Amino acid sequence: MELIAHVQGLTAIAIGIIIGLGALGACLGIAIMGSKFLESAARQPELVPLLQGRMFLLAGLIDAAFIIGLAVALLFAFSNPLISALQH
Repeated sequence: MELIAHVQGLTAIAIGIIIGLGALGACLGIAIMGSKFLESAARQPELVPLLQGRMFLLAGLIDAAFIIGLAVALLFAFSNPLISALQH
């Protein structure tokens, strides 16, 4: 029983790290992308519609990567395969 509690505790720490670093990376990625978009829009205003479409596409991909990490964290939170391997 003590081993299962230890695995659950380490899993909770891993979930926090997965979600925290994923959110930090997504926020930094979108912030850098937004600043570069504003720089390029200031240099060449005629390209704003083209750049804006690409920026929103990349923002969706960055958020999708974070949401995939969130799904993996929720998998470990609610149906931990490590605990089921210990119980057999």
